[in-house]
Amino acid sequence: MDALEGRRCKVCEGGVAPLDEAAARALLAQVDQWTFTDEGRAIERTFTFKNYYRTVAFVNAVAWIAHQEDHHPDISFGYKQCRVRYATHSIGGLSENDFICAAKIDRLLAHAD
Repeated sequence: MDALEGRRCKVCEGGVAPLDEAAARALLAQVDQWTFTDEGRAIERTFTFKNYYRTVAFVNAVAWIAHQEDHHPDISFGYKQCRVRYATHSIGGLSENDFICAAKIDRLLAHAD
């Protein structure tokens, strides 16, 4: 199996079922520190940074990933924290796309100082 961060998101316009619990748990094991939320219909992670500048730089990088993958998270942030939440709204739950984007964000942080 290819690493999640090396995959690309697939267009999802609904009409397919969300991942079942076993498949979602298997993918969650591949993304560090992400957790289920919304009764297992979403994943999220909170990130902490040294200052506001780094937090905003991270938010912009997440926005770039979202644009490249055409899969957009809910993002909330403040001075030193950012919460990123992924769910595939068109299917009312989780798809592989959510985990692909989470893995790309994790890879982004692996290269931060």
